[in-house]
Amino acid sequence: MSESSHPAGKPSGKDSDQSPAMPAADERMPLTKVDSPHPAVWDVDELLKQCDFRTQARGGPGGQHRNRTASGVFVTFRPAEITAEATEERNQHRNREVAIRRLRYVLAVSLRTPSPLADALGASDRGSADSQEQAVRDRFRGSPLKMAEGNDAKPAVLALLLNDLHAAGGQPSLVAPFWKVSTSRIAACLRSHHLAMTLVNRIRQHHGRGPLK
Repeated sequence: MSESSHPAGKPSGKDSDQSPAMPAADERMPLTKVDSPHPAVWDVDELLKQCDFRTQARGGPGGQHRNRTASGVFVTFRPAEITAEATEERNQHRNREVAIRRLRYVLAVSLRTPSPLADALGASDRGSADSQEQAVRDRFRGSPLKMAEGNDAKPAVLALLLNDLHAAGGQPSLVAPFWKVSTSRIAACLRSHHLAMTLVNRIRQHHGRGPLK
């Protein structure tokens, strides 16, 4: 569907459509889809079975004291060829931990699995229920969705929120009741991770809506 065929939204950036509607599956912004459960929901040990690692010496600031050891770590999720890296620390083990955490966030933003919100609101994605994803939803539904960047659960929560927002055309007003939170809590969660907010605003633009602030 062309951009011009989507309903025009208000440029205010507020999710205040008078009659918010769930877009049909073929109207949604094309994004990379994978089978449930979402990789960001997987146990880390299970995720690492699907990853390749490499190390590399990376120079940094400090002149003669700059990092010349192979402490930089690059981790690639093989099924989607998505890579994250960490090279800031001199300690390879620490860089490995950071690279894995970054990979989980990149996966959360880059990949989509079916949203049960589509079933709930009548724009069905058949077979979308998944026990691992549902466990995350049950744990955080009704919570403030306020998590530190280092919280191991945050990439999983972001991934599922983004699934729902993709299905809902970027409208927090449709997603908030499903999570039993306010639209402001969803917006705050998105603002806490720049790439997640950027994706939602791309989705909103696709449907002719103004950006969230």
